[in-house]
Amino acid sequence: MTTRASKSYEAGNAKQPDEVKSNRFEFTRRKFLQASAPALAFAAAFDPAIMFAGTQERAADDYILTARNRLLLLVNEERSRTGLSRLVLDELACRVAMQHAVDMVDGQFLSHWGRDGRKPYHCYSFAGGTDAVQENVSSADNVQSLTSASLVADLVEMHTRLFEETPPNDGHRRTILQPWHTHVGFGIALRNYSLRLDELYLSRYVEIYFVRALASPGATIPISGKLLDPQHVLAAADVYYEPLPAPPSIAWLRTPRPWGLPDVRVTLRPKLPRKSIYVDGTTGVIEREKANFWFPVVLSQPQPGIYTVLLWVARSKNDEPFPAAEICLRAE
Repeated sequence: MTTRASKSYEAGNAKQPDEVKSNRFEFTRRKFLQASAPALAFAAAFDPAIMFAGTQERAADDYILTARNRLLLLVNEERSRTGLSRLVLDELACRVAMQHAVDMVDGQFLSHWGRDGRKPYHCYSFAGGTDAVQENVSSADNVQSLTSASLVADLVEMHTRLFEETPPNDGHRRTILQPWHTHVGFGIALRNYSLRLDELYLSRYVEIYFVRALASPGATIPISGKLLDPQHVLAAADVYYEPLPAPPSIAWLRTPRPWGLPDVRVTLRPKLPRKSIYVDGTTGVIEREKANFWFPVVLSQPQPGIYTVLLWVARSKNDEPFPAAEICLRAE
């Protein structure tokens, strides 16, 4: 069904780190665009008087199943045509995407930020996720029909519009076709005749062990885990700092803007063999033993804030690393 007043926002650009050189690694980090099989979370944000034009609960469940399968099939068809791996639907990503979709439709805005000021990687990490995250969001207002078939058609059109972007304004398409993605979650919310779609794309290559996500400024948090593929290489970890988020105004949320990781960053590198040093004179702090790794993260700023740890993994020592895990730590 044709939608009116529909739009979408590009995935944001995370800051591209500097080149890291050592006698074992030399790489330039890729631009990380911030921007699925169990269930699709459908936001029950409906006005009861118009909920599927009075259909019963079973009909709503059928719509959820149809929407989930259709979007997942569409994404995997698009990726398969370009030789990329298929994605698996992820339940946690669906839940987080659903919460943001509800937030957007209730506030009548479209943004990568929520009304609490948090960005996608904040929401996913503090919900318990540890995968690297990218997001696409899209909206359609004044939809023509509230029947299940029409709403599924609207969602397909909204996603297709993202996929059919052309360079240089093709951030959504590039997010859909990132080769390192492994999972996806869909959040869908309807309020009156306004529809919101949130797509969360995940890269899952690392198992992170328990992390204490809340600590005081100045604390040291140990991070440990293992690579899911022992042939992969943990290349580096970037630790980003930003102040605690504050709720923005609705006017601010309704203004299109790019987003990404913050500017303040410290790079942690793997520990080098004895008598070896990096070009900056350091020897590295990340300990590695086969697929296992561990390292400390210092919450170094004196004021409260959020530290985001982004792990970079390469498929082999000679390959370019990609974002493979993301963990948010809150200091206050």
